[in-house]
Amino acid sequence: MNPGSGACRDCATALQPGRQSKTLTPGPAAAIQSVRCYSHGPHETDEEFDARWVTYFNKPDIDAWELRKGINTLITYDLVPEPKIIDAALRACRRLNDFASTVRILEAVKDKAGPHKEIYPYIIQELRPTLNELGISTPEELGLDKV
Repeated sequence: MNPGSGACRDCATALQPGRQSKTLTPGPAAAIQSVRCYSHGPHETDEEFDARWVTYFNKPDIDAWELRKGINTLITYDLVPEPKIIDAALRACRRLNDFASTVRILEAVKDKAGPHKEIYPYIIQELRPTLNELGISTPEELGLDKV
């Protein structure tokens, strides 16, 4: 196909000053091109999603970069992670001796809960045994919510 032929050329010609505009009608290919498939592949159930992330954070050889990458990816989803995923992430932080990431994870979870004030206290309640076991303080216990 010539770069100067076809619909693009018709549009360019129609828009030139002094030219009479002509009406362009879409051909059958336009109808086919407007159909889009936004989700590809099999759909993941909630349990499979949770298991995938728990497995990711439970990798014994996870490094600090993978931990941050996983947390950043997880936070981009339009959801608040389940307590079991956060538990696995906090344990990964502990294996890496990365206390700063534990605080960031808890702050991110609080931020993700947004206006739903009951979600964050529920998550902290579910994580309390893990937080106590690992010696992790919440941002509120550290006074970071007042800064």
